[in-house]
Amino acid sequence: MTTTTAAAVMTPAQAAWFRESFARIVDNVGRAVLGKDDVVRLVVTALLAGGHVLLEDYPGTGKTQLARALGQSLRTSTSRIQFTPDLLPSDVTGVSIFDPRTQTFAFHRGPVFAGVVLADEINRASPKTQAALLEVMEEGRVTVDGVAHPVGEPFVVLATQNPVEQAGTYRLPEAQLDRFLVKTSIGYPDHAAAVEILAGAAVRDRAAAVEPVVSGDDVAELVRLAGTVHVEPAVLGYVATLAEETRRAPGVALGVSVRGALALVRAAKTWAAARGRSYVVPDDVKDLAHPVLAHRLVLDPEAEFDGATAAEALDAVLAAVPVPAER
Repeated sequence: MTTTTAAAVMTPAQAAWFRESFARIVDNVGRAVLGKDDVVRLVVTALLAGGHVLLEDYPGTGKTQLARALGQSLRTSTSRIQFTPDLLPSDVTGVSIFDPRTQTFAFHRGPVFAGVVLADEINRASPKTQAALLEVMEEGRVTVDGVAHPVGEPFVVLATQNPVEQAGTYRLPEAQLDRFLVKTSIGYPDHAAAVEILAGAAVRDRAAAVEPVVSGDDVAELVRLAGTVHVEPAVLGYVATLAEETRRAPGVALGVSVRGALALVRAAKTWAAARGRSYVVPDDVKDLAHPVLAHRLVLDPEAEFDGATAAEALDAVLAAVPVPAER
């Protein structure tokens, strides 16, 4: 679908096309990642909202299949970077190499130049290498020797970290966690999905069979349309109050930043459009509060020692803040 004129607010026809396209991507990726449509919806929402995803998950849960199937569905390239303690920033972004024949430096692109980038076990790399990924996530470009190299669109980073094996890892700083629009987990499949996976054990790569369902132009249009979804001032006030209350919540040392509140609004717009609506309702905000906000909360040491969690703190805030009435 292409449009030649920009509309201030999404039309009913555009909303219907958005819903159908979103569902088509989710269903297509679901052919490779069985029984995890809720996670796939979050990942596609992050992509169309211009954000990135942090997957805190165990090995062997299908993270690579998710990344490859998403890239295949969007007809874009994918890459996988295995983060290790000796990984250098240039191993991620690329490097300028001197060519003696031309007597000039030529830039050789790193694996971050792909539409879907799987940054596996990101917390195993040094903070310096993690920071190299930070600029690309925020700016959509790599700067080497003073020259900016755009990575192109679509572009989404799916970063993973192992929640169990922490030896030799570097904890992601709060500023970097704040760059991820969504934090979620694929988790193990349910019994029915596990049986289906085992029945197809001969198929080693389910993502290889996934066919493209949208074009690059379609993705760009979906991103543009998501930005036209209307948000009532009352809903914006609800998001702002949630963020403010997290900063005052007992046991919370660092609450949700303005960047976090903006991320929730952007994600809610995409979430609403995926349901065929041209406007956000409070339930969209509540649906996304945990995956968008919980990882941005930092508890004080005493609360952590007592066993408190960011999810519990956010639950208390959601319960305390009045939900605006729908109009």
